[in-house]
Amino acid sequence: MKPLLLRGGRLIDPSRGIDEKGDLLIARGVVESVGGKLGNPDDAEVIDCAGLIVSPGFIDVHCHLREPGREDVETVATGARAAAAGGFTAVCAMPNTEPVTDNQAAVGFIVRQAQRAAAARVYPIGAISVGQAGKVLAEFGEMVGAGAVAVSDDGKPVASAQLMRTALEYARTFRIPVIDHCEEPTLAAGGAMNEGIVSAELGLKGIPAEAEEIMVIRDILLARLTGGHVHLAHMSTRGSVELIRWGKDRGINVTAEVCPHHLSLTEESVRGYDTDAKMNPPLRTAADVEALQEAVKDGTIDLIATDHAPHHYDEKEREFADAPNGIVGLETALSVVVTNLVKDGSLGYSDLIERMACAPARIFNLPGGRLEKGSVADITVFDPRAEWVVEPSKFLSKGRNTPYAGMALTGRAACTIVAGLVVYRSGVSA
Repeated sequence: MKPLLLRGGRLIDPSRGIDEKGDLLIARGVVESVGGKLGNPDDAEVIDCAGLIVSPGFIDVHCHLREPGREDVETVATGARAAAAGGFTAVCAMPNTEPVTDNQAAVGFIVRQAQRAAAARVYPIGAISVGQAGKVLAEFGEMVGAGAVAVSDDGKPVASAQLMRTALEYARTFRIPVIDHCEEPTLAAGGAMNEGIVSAELGLKGIPAEAEEIMVIRDILLARLTGGHVHLAHMSTRGSVELIRWGKDRGINVTAEVCPHHLSLTEESVRGYDTDAKMNPPLRTAADVEALQEAVKDGTIDLIATDHAPHHYDEKEREFADAPNGIVGLETALSVVVTNLVKDGSLGYSDLIERMACAPARIFNLPGGRLEKGSVADITVFDPRAEWVVEPSKFLSKGRNTPYAGMALTGRAACTIVAGLVVYRSGVSA
């Protein structure tokens, strides 16, 4: 493996308080030297990073790669390549596959498929319950031994408080987070969008904010009871932000994520009955978006995750109420955050990198998240000024279901490096 010299970029590593122009040298899969003007080893490949930001590799802790079972809409390989194109050096794959990733063999399959893909790293997340049926706890120990980094029944809430309590207690043994899809099922049943004036005008059954918030406070209280680590997936309401802040103020081991679409879009996007604006949790109000943006800025929300959820075109081309939830997000996440939060000054690049690289590595105990000598060379290089129009037909993901189609965005991955190897490059001179 040839050494790799990233020349003249803006090096940003919030974990070490670094924000300076300089070089970064990679050798044998790790960072060899950071900062200043470095000499050029005779055999090194040089990438000119002038005008670009060089950061620890982005990590998406929440995506759906659909394999096994739905290889027609995504595979581990296509998802890993899409992740690399979006600047992600690693992703965590949710277990709601067919069959469910709820055992050692299923976790091992994901690991092997990721190795074959040779793109972004893929870390499996195991199911909380067998078959995600919410009745019997899956075998956490065996799944962790095979490579699982967390457990979740995402796509389905853990309705049983007793099962959630047991999961939090059991997960403590393995020092992994329990990720919950916060949704009170009886309140949310049949809902297709946010409950409010817009849903009433459109004649669609709504999902009230309280369906999420009831489960948020339940999980926080159970984390307090057990001492376990609960990670709250895809937060969408200002009430949830207030509850998370309450829990953190009391030292409860709760972390939370938000998706780019909940930071940038509102329920108004549903007015045209566009099924690409249908997701769960649903797009909420402008007040919710504002509260979530502030929570990202002040750290109440720990990290940004995509909830990448590809679907076949035919599945989305249905009546709004009947269409599946979810959008693709790996290849637009960085740009959506830059466009909607960084450009107006509400979030700095150091904060963005903290939420998309450093915090995910730290919270999920994953390699990466730092630029320092000896650290794994998982690096994201991105152009903060790149302007582009979203064309889903050019995605590396098999999924095309995005509400951002045709939108002009700013900021884009230029080069993605995993273990010292360039797995994606676009617009970087070498």
